[in-house]
Parts: sequence; structure tokens; C-alpha cells
Amino acid sequence: MWRDLVGRAYAGAGFRTPAGPAGLSAAERRLGCPLPAELAGLLRETDGVAGPYGVDTVWPLERIVEQNLHFWKDRSFAGLYMPFDALLFFGDNGGGDQFAFVRTPPRADVFVWEHEDDSRRWVARDLRDYLGRSLAEGGDDWYQCGRR
Repeated sequence: MWRDLVGRAYAGAGFRTPAGPAGLSAAERRLGCPLPAELAGLLRETDGVAGPYGVDTVWPLERIVEQNLHFWKDRSFAGLYMPFDALLFFGDNGGGDQFAFVRTPPRADVFVWEHEDDSRRWVARDLRDYLGRSLAEGGDDWYQCGRR
């Protein structure tokens, strides 16, 4: 299902070997929270999605774990940014901005964290919507419409 949806949005998408059940369970243990059901479903079909220009539209599972643990625990971020504890990052635009689900309280919506100004705002109603928008728009700043 997810590979078909991605392929329809962007025929040149890159896929990886799916994440296995043991890997998903281990990731959730390390994160201390379950992955959103849609994200886990996608990872069971492909361990991440490479979009235009090779950008990791959805990160591989190991990067999801490592990036989130880093953002949640790095004390140096406290003086620079608002807390990241409520977010679960899963992809980026290739230029520093990152995409996340809200994990507290759990939401299907996708938000962008813009690294230049530490803003966080809604960009898609769920993973399906995010993939459609991010892969079909043809640019790494697809979420900037109306912002400049």
C-alpha cells in the first residue's frame, strides 16, 4: 500500500529493505514510546523513502531512533530551542527543516520544525497527506507556500 502511494506521488522514489518486527520493537523500546501506526506500517514495507534529489522524505528506522534520542536528550539544545519532547521526527527537507508527529498527545498530523527560527507548524493531516504533498510538489520548500 505505502510503496504504491509513494510511487504514484513520485515515480523516482527510492525504497529500502523493509524493517522487520524485531527492529520495530527494538526501536520502540529505545524510544520509550510506540511509533505511530502509519509510520510503522510504512517502515514494514520500506525502511524509509528517498524523494527528489535523494532527500530522506522518511528516514530509515535507525535514523528515526538516533535523531529523536539526540533531540530529546542533548542539553545544549535547551538554550537554543523550545523542548522537542512532544515531537517524533521522521524526515527532513534536505536543508535542515524536519518533519514530525506530535507524540504528546498523540496526533496523526504532521508538523514541520524550521531550524532557523525554531517554529513548529502544521503541514499535513497525516502521513499519507505528507507523502503526497512532499513528493508531488517538486521542491524541498513545498511547505512554505504563503509564508514568504
